[in-house]
Amino acid sequence: MIAAATRRGLGGSRILLSLAVLALAIALVFRSLAPTVPDMADDLPASIYDIAVKDIRGNDVKLSEYAGKVLLIVNVASQCGLTNSNYKELNVLYDKYRQKGLEILAFPCNQFASQEPGSNEDIQETVCTRFKAEFPIFDKINVNGKDAAPLFKYLKSQKGGFLGDGIKWNFTKFLVDKDGKVVGRYAPTTSPLKIENDIQKLLDATT
Repeated sequence: MIAAATRRGLGGSRILLSLAVLALAIALVFRSLAPTVPDMADDLPASIYDIAVKDIRGNDVKLSEYAGKVLLIVNVASQCGLTNSNYKELNVLYDKYRQKGLEILAFPCNQFASQEPGSNEDIQETVCTRFKAEFPIFDKINVNGKDAAPLFKYLKSQKGGFLGDGIKWNFTKFLVDKDGKVVGRYAPTTSPLKIENDIQKLLDATT
């Protein structure tokens, strides 16, 4: 009986050890996706409205132009398994709330499995003809690493993610209130329509 109990104890210990190793491996994978220290150590602007970006045609756009609006900022890709559902639901939100003060800002990114490989012209054609998107599409950027766009460095500094602040995949979403405060970060797998209630609350809020 003592030997059997010992064997059971050893078996339980092995299971616990295996689970611990698995958890460590998962943590290391996500850690590898997180930005390096230099990525987040750059001087950050005091406000999102201090940041300028380029649209899909290369024109400069100051985010201060969106002051007073609720912003949903998304890194997008044209060839991702999440593409069709996200564009469809983003279109629904934009059609429903654009007149009430919502702006959706989409930033193409090719850092995840090279799922946005085309030029800006290719991306614009795809987004407009295939997905019928009417919300603004911006210049293709990096969202992680030393070349990450200042906007996404700022967003990550304001709302960290699970197991590191780095963007984990296409269609990570950031919600910004009318005062420019980053109030929400949502995983790539979060349906845009699941964010609708949060958007409504921000639109209804008085500044």
